[in-house]
Amino acid sequence: MTTTSRRTFHLSLSGLSIAFALGLALWEWYFFFVAGTPPLESVAARLGFFTSNRLGFNLAWLTAGYLTYQLISIPFALPAAKGRFIGVVDGMASLVPLAVVLVVVFGKPYLLGTPERWETAILLLCVTAVDLFGGYAFNIALSRRTFDVSPTPPSA
Repeated sequence: MTTTSRRTFHLSLSGLSIAFALGLALWEWYFFFVAGTPPLESVAARLGFFTSNRLGFNLAWLTAGYLTYQLISIPFALPAAKGRFIGVVDGMASLVPLAVVLVVVFGKPYLLGTPERWETAILLLCVTAVDLFGGYAFNIALSRRTFDVSPTPPSA
């Protein structure tokens, strides 16, 4: 009798959420800092993934998938978290994509030379802000429900 070993995927919901946030930040860095620069523009055009002239549908699916997973995974990850450390890291990881967009918009606006790139920056700014503040609001609402933190009724 032989047994086959099966690989297991040891990434929790919060770990996958952190990976998605860092992946979005990496994509933002690629889009704003690499894909638009003149020496690498021809290479990016040959690759064809998320270049400045192919935004629309690709960006809509990327942000919709990212935001959907980030907000829907919160109720499932909260009871499963044994410690609060991973939840803090998950919340802090949502700051990274927001920070990249804020640096581009307010620190290096020359990278946003076309209206399409400005539109992308504003869309990503809104999506990452909704992720950060919506996730915070969901966590507060769920922790109050989980720990039953409610005002005590006045005694008669």
